[in-house]
Amino acid sequence: MNILLWITAVSAAYFVKGLCGFANTLVFETILSFRYDNALLTPSDLLMTLPSNVLLAVKERKHLKKEICLPLMALVLLGCLPGVLLLKNLDTRILKTFFGIVIIGIALDLLLQKKKKALSRPLQILLGIASGLLCGLFGIGALASAYMSRLDLDQHSFRANLCTVFLAENFFRLFLYIKTGLLTMSVLRQTLPLLPVMVISLLLGSKAASLLPEEKVRKLVCILLIISGAVLVIGNL
Repeated sequence: MNILLWITAVSAAYFVKGLCGFANTLVFETILSFRYDNALLTPSDLLMTLPSNVLLAVKERKHLKKEICLPLMALVLLGCLPGVLLLKNLDTRILKTFFGIVIIGIALDLLLQKKKKALSRPLQILLGIASGLLCGLFGIGALASAYMSRLDLDQHSFRANLCTVFLAENFFRLFLYIKTGLLTMSVLRQTLPLLPVMVISLLLGSKAASLLPEEKVRKLVCILLIISGAVLVIGNL
């Protein structure tokens, strides 16, 4: 294990997480995927993502709206189980490429439109389940963030509701990873020493978010979505 490389990956990933509430897995796995397998990186990232979502959800709890987070939470959990089973049993290169294209399309739509359009009910269901599938496969919450971006939420409500959804998904995925053998004691021993780095980086990113104009943070979310999709596509061509 190259400890400096892992510290760099964790620092960058969770600063971004504190800044906008998601995209830590994108940054973390992009930095480390050239040396390590996804089957190691995704469970390792989960062990850091879970406490980070606890911290952000508690910090922003006053802005939580149950009528917003609970429907998405149910859809994400529904899609998570098949995602984990695919991660365990199938070659995911084609799936990664497909989801990368979907993410880019959604992000461009969000970035270019002048007014947000409400999602239709069928599209809400499809996007929610696809969010869970993507979380189960790669731990990437890009589609869930795209779902939230369509709603009329300020920066604090966006982070509160998104991180609460991620928190429920994290606990469910933790159980599934243990049951399927993806999360092992070796992964646990490798990840636990990095938790202080995660906490410090998360707090710094959260502080930076409070200093930035809300519209710039929203644009950053869209740009991160585009990068997320591009990384998935390019990495699997």
